[in-house]
Amino acid sequence: MSGAATKKATGPRNTRRYPRYAMDVRMSVQIFRDGAVRYFWGRSTEFGMDGIGGTLTGELEVGEVVSMEFSLPVSAFAMRLRAIVRYKIGLHYGFEFLTLTSAQRATLAAMSERLAGH
Repeated sequence: MSGAATKKATGPRNTRRYPRYAMDVRMSVQIFRDGAVRYFWGRSTEFGMDGIGGTLTGELEVGEVVSMEFSLPVSAFAMRLRAIVRYKIGLHYGFEFLTLTSAQRATLAAMSERLAGH
């Protein structure tokens, strides 16, 4: 891999579709890479209707699709969904949620409303 490719890191977009809120929850991320599933864990730093940001224990690349899991206080069940890495700054990543079900959207909306009220 060239030096330019390893140094490439893009920051978060300046315009967002939904507001972001500070949120600290444990998250786990799984990715299938090189014929094996790799597992990382970390903590979230921000949350929005369409994505989550957090710091992880391992490295991902912008554009990779991951499976992730995290718990929200508005739901009895952990959120399990797929997301794409939209940006990285060191070991801090921004993820955009992919193919959400209506139930997942409702849970994310409830959490956004709760965070907006604080």
